[in-house]
This record gives sequence, structure tokens and C-alpha cells, in this order.
Amino acid sequence: MKRNLSILFLSALAGVAVFAGPDYPITPANITDVAVTGGFWLPRFETNRVVTVRADFDKCEMARIPNFTNAAARTWGTFKGIPFDDSDVYKVIEGAAYTLSTHPDPRLEAYLDRLIAQIAKAQEPDGYLYTARTLGFRSFDEKTGKPAWGQTMMGPVRWSNCGSSHELYNVGHMYEAAVAYMQATGKRTLLDVAIRSADLIDRTFGFGPTQIKMAPGHEEIELALCKLYRATGEKRYLALAKTFLDMRGRKDLRRTWNANLQDHLPVVEQREALGHAVRAGYLYCGMADVAALTGDSSYVNAIDALWENVVGKKLHLNGGIGAHRHVKYADARLGSAGEAFGDEYDLPNENAYLETCAAIANALWNERMFLFHGDAKYIDVLERVIYNGFLSGISLTGDEFFYPNPLASKGGYRRSKWFGCSCCPVNIVRFIPQIASFAYATRGDVAYWNLFIETDAKLKLSSDSVRLVQKTEYPWKGASVLEVEPAKDGQRFALKVRVPGWAVGRPVPSDLYSQTVPASEGDVAVAVNGAAVPLKLDKGYCTIDRAWRKGDRVEVTMAMPVKRIRAHEKVAADKGRLAVERGPVLYCAEGVDNGGKAFDVRIAADASFADADVDVLGNRLPALTTDAARADGAAVKLTLIPYFSWCHRGAGEMQTWFAEK
Repeated sequence: MKRNLSILFLSALAGVAVFAGPDYPITPANITDVAVTGGFWLPRFETNRVVTVRADFDKCEMARIPNFTNAAARTWGTFKGIPFDDSDVYKVIEGAAYTLSTHPDPRLEAYLDRLIAQIAKAQEPDGYLYTARTLGFRSFDEKTGKPAWGQTMMGPVRWSNCGSSHELYNVGHMYEAAVAYMQATGKRTLLDVAIRSADLIDRTFGFGPTQIKMAPGHEEIELALCKLYRATGEKRYLALAKTFLDMRGRKDLRRTWNANLQDHLPVVEQREALGHAVRAGYLYCGMADVAALTGDSSYVNAIDALWENVVGKKLHLNGGIGAHRHVKYADARLGSAGEAFGDEYDLPNENAYLETCAAIANALWNERMFLFHGDAKYIDVLERVIYNGFLSGISLTGDEFFYPNPLASKGGYRRSKWFGCSCCPVNIVRFIPQIASFAYATRGDVAYWNLFIETDAKLKLSSDSVRLVQKTEYPWKGASVLEVEPAKDGQRFALKVRVPGWAVGRPVPSDLYSQTVPASEGDVAVAVNGAAVPLKLDKGYCTIDRAWRKGDRVEVTMAMPVKRIRAHEKVAADKGRLAVERGPVLYCAEGVDNGGKAFDVRIAADASFADADVDVLGNRLPALTTDAARADGAAVKLTLIPYFSWCHRGAGEMQTWFAEK
């Protein structure tokens, strides 16, 4: 496996080691080097920064942060909530740190400093941090007198129920927050908490005779330990991440057969995505990170096969994964699972679960797969996620959320301000700022242009730096312009321009979904300073290798006709049905635009569509209209809106897959 030497320079104020070592062959852009300047994404970034961060902290102040305050004071018996609620606070801190890195805010930073001080005090002297146990959580169901769910999941003593306790999951999110906050501010207060915790866990878990030989039930600490390793240079953390991976599915260490936790086989032998989808996505991210940092290709072979399985047989059209709230597998040995992948081609619509966190995990995994292989097909999946199955999870106002993201509804499903298990709202707040870093990447003297987002970016190449200023109305229009400003005229490097799969007739990089009408020659054009560039694609990229001069302009033009999408014949839920897409955006019909009815509507396969627009909470969004028929045969003019924007105007009917006949 080819690897480069990736160097992460950290603030001297942080007082930690500079990491220099093997890592991914391709380096993503730094969040601080990519400013989102306009277009589709700027309002969403600003809403996340101004509204969602504060809304999530306000909710945590009511039901999460008091546990840290009480644990700092060792106020026994005061824990409220679920033991994994600690992780909600960590995720919002991470998201807030990303916003600070691009938008300094003294008030927000001072608030975080006070909160981190309470977290540090809540940590026990040896590094253990789990507020439920520190506060002596003893919750019982008043009706039955039996232990409540939270008590059952955490076990009677430390680490006694790793499959359910989330002790390791919680601190994994803390490690990610600690690294983000240190990089944003130069302060190592939370990083020191993370180091004490990781040192304790390193002493506790392992293959040694006195160590615990258990893998965490909910993966997360594996990828987080890799981040902590990069931030500190401490090799023990990377070794511990690998240890947790290698303990999974090891029946010689303990009796185990738990597909829900991806603990049914050693990770290098897994070839089908099974079990809890968020856990699986985080596991695959951790496997990719460990492979990049150690050079162990056995992990890559496994996640390559798992990716093919998901994208070819278990991916919903909105980019979501985890089809079922609860599933019993056809193979009885695998048992049952929750919030989980189903069997192959088992892709329901109305009953689809598709947790927002799972969409995020899918996007993070596909970004890592791109960093390994340099293939645009992974960005195709990531893009499908961010414009559809992820974006539906957050309201346009930034303070209401979906937990599941179904593809149909007979009515009654609505957004919520918060949830008892609120992992999705706090995951969103840390994910949105990261989207900027997905737009570009580098490898030596090669720059990748991956996403069409209005941005001002500065990339570091082997030869020198380059500034890229992008203007675009994507995803609504297919024209994008990239102004190139090399450090000096004549600077030579290759620019790889991603041509999305949807633009060349391939909505996903498999045969799971297909366009009913193939792409036409000339649907995509690339030009430099007005001169056409031959469209010779290599791994989904058009490569422009030249000596660049300030003022050079790269133009990408993609036709955006409405496309009908057909699912693989083995997907029973979509037989005789077609979906509607334009560019990367999936469309749906919502009852509020269609006389209250949208669930049982037919659209002929050869129907034509006209442009329209709708008002959703004061936002004018591109819509489509077409002739359709209701179940009783009545002809109607149907309005379709972007799927991500549904359920802002009431909990009515919604449909994405429409019967042809």
C-alpha cells in the first residue's frame, strides 16, 4: 500500500509533539483553509454556527451538563438521563471548536473553557470519566421495581458490560472534541483530560495476562484514538486502536457472536455490513484510519469488500444506511439487531429507519475511502448523503431534527427539538463544518476538486501553495467556475476535476440504482480560459496538468435534466416504481403542496417535468411539477420538492418512489 508522509503542524502554544508519520496517501483540506463564501451551503453553515450550536448547548444545559457539574462535586445519586448522554456534550464541544477555528468568538470560547473545567473536575483521579458511575447511578423503573435500561446497560462495576455501557464510546467522542479544541484555540485543557483517560484505558485493555480482552460495544474510540495519536505522537494510542479492532470477533478470547456489534467475526474477515449501522460506520472509519497509519492492508481489503456490499446492496437512494429499527436476519446465527442494516436488497421506504447519525457515519467512511484510493466514486456517495439523507435530518431553521429519515410517510411523522437519545442533533453540529474540508484534497503536486461549493480555499502542494476561488449555484445549476491563483506564475501542478457519476448516467457506483434514460454525449464540459479540455476520465476525474498563471479559470458545465431512477429488480419495495432526481438532489411529493395527498400517486415513466418553486419557511426552493394520477384514477398536477426540505409545513404525507402504472 502506497503511503505518504503527512505532517500535522500543531500550535506551539499547545505544547504537544508534532506528528510526522505515514498516513493516507491523499490529504484532505484543513477546515481553516477553506472558507465557505456563498451559494447553497453558506446559509447552512451560518445557521449551524449561530443557531444549532447554541440550541444544542441549551438542551444540554437542561439534561446533560448538570451531570458533569454534579460529578465535579461528587454529588452522589444525582445522575439523570442515559449513561451515554456524556457523549452529547462532547460532540457539541467538537462542533463549537470547528466554528471557533473559522469564526473567533470570545464569549463562546469562554463558555467552553468553563465547561471544560467542569469536565476536568468530573474526571476521577486515575483518569476514569463516566458521570453515571461517578454519581452512583441507581435508576429503577417505578412500576416494575427492576433496574431501568440505563442501569442495565452500564454494569455493576467499571468495564463490566463493555458491550452496552458506552464507557469507551463516550470518551472516544471526548478525544475528538479535545483534539478539535486544541487545534482551534491552542489550549490543551481538554486534551490533558483525554490523555489521562487514554492512559488509563491503555493500562486496562489489551492482550496482557491481567488486561481486559473486550471490544467496545459501540465503536468510536478506535478512530478517536487515531486522532489522539496524530495530535500527540504517542504510539501507544495507535496500538490501542488496533488492539480494539483485533479483539472483535475473537472467540478464542471470549464467547461471542454478536452481529449487532460487528463482533461476530474478526474485522479482517467481515465482508457483509451487518448490525447497528452507526456502530458499523464508525468501525469502518477506524479500520481505515488504522490501516493508513500502520500500513496494514488486511483492513483495507475488508473495508473495500464491505463498501461494495453496502453500495451494491444496502444503500438507500437518499444515501442513508441502516434500513430497520429492528431486524431479525435470515441467517439465524446472526440473531437480531437494532437501528441496523437488513438483508441484502432489503430497502423499505415508509418503514426505513436511516438514522441521521448513520448518514454521517457513511459520509465520514466514504471520505476516508477516497483518501485511500483517490476514486471519485466515494465522493459520489458522500455527495448523495450530504444533499439528501443527512440534510433532511436538520431543519432549515437549524433547531429541529429528524432521528430516522424515511423515504415515505402516510402522515404523522414530524421533526423534534430534541430526543431522549439525542445523538443526532449533536452529531449534526459537528458534521456540517467538516463539509468544507471535503471539497478539496491534495497529493504531492496534485489538487483534487471534489465538491461544487462556493468557497475560497488555500491548498499546500509539494511545489508551493495555491489559492482556489470557486463560484457556483450548485446543486440547482450545473455551472461552476474555479479561479486559480498559483503562488507564482508558471507553477505546474495537476488539477483533478471530479465529474459526478449522476452527470454521466451513474447515480451510484453500482447497479443498485440506474437512470432510465442514459446520459448524453456533451452533458459535461470542462474548459480552461474558454478552451475545451478533452473529457478523458480516470477514476471519475478529468485531469488538467499545466503551468498555471494567476487569473486562469476552470469552468465545469453539467446538464441537469430531470432523471427518473429505477432500483435493482431485487429491491421488492421499489418494484414498478421510479424516483425523481435532478443533479445530486432527490425529490419527493409532500401532501401540503398536493391537496393533502402524496402517498398513493402515480407518475408515468415518460412523464415530463416543468420548473417551479415553493416557499418553505421563507426559503424559495426549486420545485418540479408534472402530470400524475391518484389511486382512483383522477388526474392531478403534482408538485415535487427537494427531499431534504420535507416536513417543515406540517406532518403530512410524503412519497419518493412513485408507481409507474
